[in-house]
Amino acid sequence: MIEALLAALFGLVIGSFLNVCIYRLPRDLSILDPLRSFCPVCEKTIAWYDNLPIASYVLLRGKCRHCAETIPWRYPVVEMLTSAAFFAAILKVGFGPVGIQLCLLAAILIELVFSDLEERILPDEFTIGGIVAGIALAFWIPRHFGLPQILLYSVVHNERLLSGLDAAFTAGLCALVLWGVGAIYYRIREKEGLGFGDVKMVAMIGAFLGLQGALLTMIVGSVLGSVVGIAFILIRKKDMASYELPFGSFLGIAALAIAFWQAGQAR
Repeated sequence: MIEALLAALFGLVIGSFLNVCIYRLPRDLSILDPLRSFCPVCEKTIAWYDNLPIASYVLLRGKCRHCAETIPWRYPVVEMLTSAAFFAAILKVGFGPVGIQLCLLAAILIELVFSDLEERILPDEFTIGGIVAGIALAFWIPRHFGLPQILLYSVVHNERLLSGLDAAFTAGLCALVLWGVGAIYYRIREKEGLGFGDVKMVAMIGAFLGLQGALLTMIVGSVLGSVVGIAFILIRKKDMASYELPFGSFLGIAALAIAFWQAGQAR
């Protein structure tokens, strides 16, 4: 429990960093320059005591100290979600390689969910970076029963190598499948149905969760997107033919749920 509580505190800090990424990366701004956070309205540098996760939002009553502009609700929500995800990950699987992997995936997915929700952009730093991280972690944390393991086990007996090959294979296959779905949609409807960011995101999810987890994510994400998306369009009276749904956000929510489900199954 103590490790999980410490992970929750660390999650608050990571959540604050994710908020910086969510705002800056879709706008092609550096996350390091300026190093200190600033108000996007008045551009005043935010003092450290006004930048404490959740606490500062509450103390400032959700407004900038300098210009009194409302601070978006996304800031405390991302911090709370990241903290809760880190707490749940360590509580479920313990502090170790698998717990670290689950925390990292949760952080990546939370950033992508909110980036896509706000700007309809899935930053390469988190999609492509996540693909690399997922494949690298597969060498460190071996997984079993992937297609490369089945096909190559008779000639390759290195479990970590097979695991890494499985992650790379799954990432490529998932990207190809979703790209194919998008291409078919384009031929039928003559307009883009999926962005290439979604393709890279699915590849990242495949690298982390394996083929079964990635396929489940695509199914659940599609159903969730259809139900919630159509309901939102009808309630807000948007044009169903032209309104762009944040499919990456639905994929991220589905992947996060499936990642925790898989972690529970593996125990």
